[in-house]
This record gives sequence, C-alpha cells and structure tokens, in this order.
Amino acid sequence: MTLTGSGSAYDPPAGAAPRRPAAPSPVGEHGPPRRLDRRVALVTGASSGIGAATARRFAMDGWHLLLTGRDRHRLERTASGTSAVVLPADLAAPDGPRLLAQSALHTTGRVDVLVAGAGIGWVGPFAAMPHTDIDRVLTLDLNATLHLVREVLPSMIAAGQGRVVLIGSIAGCVGVPEEAVYSAAKAALAAFSEALRQELRGTGVGVTLVVAGPVDTPFFARRGKPYDRSHPRKVPPGCVAGAVWDAVREDRDQVYVPGWLVLPDRLRTLSPKVFRHLLNRFG
Repeated sequence: MTLTGSGSAYDPPAGAAPRRPAAPSPVGEHGPPRRLDRRVALVTGASSGIGAATARRFAMDGWHLLLTGRDRHRLERTASGTSAVVLPADLAAPDGPRLLAQSALHTTGRVDVLVAGAGIGWVGPFAAMPHTDIDRVLTLDLNATLHLVREVLPSMIAAGQGRVVLIGSIAGCVGVPEEAVYSAAKAALAAFSEALRQELRGTGVGVTLVVAGPVDTPFFARRGKPYDRSHPRKVPPGCVAGAVWDAVREDRDQVYVPGWLVLPDRLRTLSPKVFRHLLNRFG
C-alpha cells in the first residue's frame, strides 16, 4: 500500500516528485517582529482540504492568517484574495515545528489561534504496514503537532489568551480497521487535548478537539485507497471549517462533525459490548 498526503503540508505539486522546501526564516533574521492589531491564526495543512477551508473562513472575518504547508504554490492559491502570509515548512523535519513557530512569531509578534490540521494516512492490514510508514504517520499526525503546540504555547500563556485547535478524527474514538496507526495517532491527540486543557486551566488559553468524520478532500485517494463506504457520508471541508470557527468564537472544548458522531463515541464508552457488536455487524 502507499502512504500519501491528505491535502495538508505534505502534498507535492501535481506531477512532481516530493521535494523538501527551505525552512522558514528564524526569529531575528530580518529585524524585530511586526505586531498586528488584528487577531492572528496559524493554520497547518493549509495547502487544501480542511486547512484551506479553515483559512478562508477565518479570512472572511478579517483575521490575519499564517498559512503553512510544503507546497508554496498551493498555499498561495489558498492565500489568494486575502492578506495571508505563506510560510512553507516541513513539519516532519526534526527542526520543522520549532522553525515554523519562530517564523510565525517573527512575522506577526503573536499567534492567537493555532489550527493544527496537517496529517497523512495509510490504509491496509497493520501486519503488512512498513515500519517506515508507521514512523511517518506518527511523526506528522502526532509528534509534529505536539512539538508545534509546545513551541507556540508559551507565547499564548504569556499573553493570557489563545486557543489550540487540534483536528482529530472519529477514527481516534472508535478505531477503524486497516487504519490502526492513524487511529492510534488521533486517539493520542484526543488524550493530549484533555490533559493539556486541564493543565491550562486559569491561563486564558483553551484547547479544542474537532472530531471529524470522513471529509470530502483528497485525503482518501492520496492515502492509497478511495473512500468506499456508503455510510457515514463524506462532508464538505467547509463544514469542518465552520465547526472550527464556531468553536473558537464560542470557546468550545470539543465538537463533532457531523454532530451525530457523538453517539457512537458515547456508546463505545457506555456499552463497549453493544458497540463492538454493532461495529462487527455494520462496519
């Protein structure tokens, strides 16, 4: 099976081999940072899909945007018609999260909201999954996100305000066959969000977990297998973007997209035996 991107920071240009872009400029290279009156959102995975839709939704309300991904040309398309700043970065590189955070803070002086949407998938039996692909999924979907949050968080705490938005998945709540590592990474994000939320109580900084079902993005085709289930149906990326926007505006800790996905998650918790019976029967 193949490992591919999800409309995120890891999509190479169409028809081109993957390339590693230069790291963002670190703090101090071009003088002191600018400080903006408008609120600032840093969006990862902004090349397309959920990240691009989220960026456009925030732009509609006048936010200043910092957009990151590996493909500069796709980021520029997302930024078209807005005042967004494009910051190409490789979050899977050892220093990728640190350099991105430094560049973001240098550019605007602060980050009010971090939307961590970059991710990749892999589909197939776990016993057949190459070790290198296990590492790649965990590196981007989990490790890079945690390191980026760690780099951005101190400035939010110092400012006494901010919000971290983690794009999770229903796969992290219920587990999906042949997506074991992806499910594990998203489950870890869910646990991380809860633990971090408790740590940050009283600081003015919030944490939101967005639990998304299948979304109509290139993610499924690029992971090596198209989405072939009749249910649940895929939702447009704009639905997830709207949920992110509402969660930030209303200081919500957790949202499901679509909303009914809260039911299987709660059933798994309250009655695991019934949940597994239904899962085995209906998939």
